[in-house]
Amino acid sequence: MLFSTDPIADMLTRLRNAAEVRSRSASVPYSKAKLALAQVLVQAGWIANVITHGTPPRTMVVTLKYDDQGRSIIRSIRRVSRPGRRIYVGHLNLPIVANNFGLAVISTPQGMMTNREARRRKLGGEVICEVF
Repeated sequence: MLFSTDPIADMLTRLRNAAEVRSRSASVPYSKAKLALAQVLVQAGWIANVITHGTPPRTMVVTLKYDDQGRSIIRSIRRVSRPGRRIYVGHLNLPIVANNFGLAVISTPQGMMTNREARRRKLGGEVICEVF
């Protein structure tokens, strides 16, 4: 197994690759941060489901969503804050993604949430990724 210095970028790449080949699901190594990110994407409607496997959970299976023509709901998913360059924003500077058709996932002191939810709660934090 290869060691990744940025496990969240690895997860996003697995999702992007699975959507590109129209796979029903993608298998991702488990971590609490990746599970929280996946749950935010499920709540926002960008992915269908996430299930953990193993004891203790060693993998997550992320089920992707597709439209009626078989195209992935996720058109683009990109990492914003990286280990080499962390991006933090206050609640007044939260990003607007694709003219509010997309979303940004923000890691706040109250957990991971969408940019809309963080703006509503007046919370800032680290910008994890953008999806549209």
